[in-house]
Amino acid sequence: MAVELARRGHRVLYVDSIGLRQPSASSGDIRRIVRRIAKSIKGARQVQERIWVWSPIAIPMHQYNIVRFFNRMLLSLGLAACTTHLRFRRPIGWTYNPLTTQFFDLSSFKKLVYHCVDEVKAQPGVPCEVVEIAEKELTQSCQICFVTSEHLLATRKEWKPETYYFPNVADYEHFASAMDRGLAVPDDLNAIPGPRVGFIGAISEYKVDFELLARMAREHPEWSIVLIGRVGEGDPSTTVSKVEALPNVHLLGARPYECLPAYLKGIDVAILPSRLNEYTRGMFPMKFFEYLAAGKPVVATNLHALADFTDVCTLANDHASFVAGVERALVDSAEERSARISLAQEYTYERRTSRMMDLVNGLGA
Repeated sequence: MAVELARRGHRVLYVDSIGLRQPSASSGDIRRIVRRIAKSIKGARQVQERIWVWSPIAIPMHQYNIVRFFNRMLLSLGLAACTTHLRFRRPIGWTYNPLTTQFFDLSSFKKLVYHCVDEVKAQPGVPCEVVEIAEKELTQSCQICFVTSEHLLATRKEWKPETYYFPNVADYEHFASAMDRGLAVPDDLNAIPGPRVGFIGAISEYKVDFELLARMAREHPEWSIVLIGRVGEGDPSTTVSKVEALPNVHLLGARPYECLPAYLKGIDVAILPSRLNEYTRGMFPMKFFEYLAAGKPVVATNLHALADFTDVCTLANDHASFVAGVERALVDSAEERSARISLAQEYTYERRTSRMMDLVNGLGA
């Protein structure tokens, strides 16, 4: 969104994520804290034309009133310093954080947009009651609310009539490069025998159904199950013991965004093996249209948000039907691939941002 808004001529101050989950003593969280402190010292830094990034520090114990009060002072002063330095006057606030009303003085924004992309209160380690109360306040305080799933639409519209559904989209041009003949499949993936069934995303216990992956690997030892992403992202307690010992499951770790099309090129079937819970009921997986843009057949758990897209993907109600869906998807046709690509071309940042900004500009912003 920041890149697309800047491309349209807006100046954008991007505020790095203000963590809602209390950090653990894990090495990953400690490294993340150290990196954040190093970035925060630099203040607002320009990363490309018309985009600056500010990485604020906040105390991640938001369940306590005194902590939220201190964070509000710290963050409000920091934001005021950044916008003054950049000569922003009465900017539009575009927030993804349900605790925004707790962190910032909303009077500094000409208009406030709340872009609700997840059921945040259902994430592990998040202060559920605090988030729920603050999110209701934010939704009622903003001028307009966008949501990324129909479940989120039904719940947020009760708080804010001006709530609109726009699913997550993809950088089509970026992921369509997976179909370029000249693009090479990375060596580490090329070394894994095919057919390859692949997942790209956060490998976290509350999102990924590891039992499903293990069953698929055992029933089809001739398949290679490739998982690309950081283990424990958003849930440091995640364990991958159910799958890591299986010889045909390959955990490659996280890969840079710019390399993902090359990895998708080497995958035969792209999967979304999501667990079904309160969090995933409100989730529209970011990878869905990225997979389609790359031309890949998609097999997914029967997520509520994907119910309208059964003509371009397979939705499975249980483990057996998921595995059967992958079996069928390995026999793909040119017509099916063309339908996926055509749909992905309709769900891009350019098209979605145009429709969103039409609504925002209708507010007089």
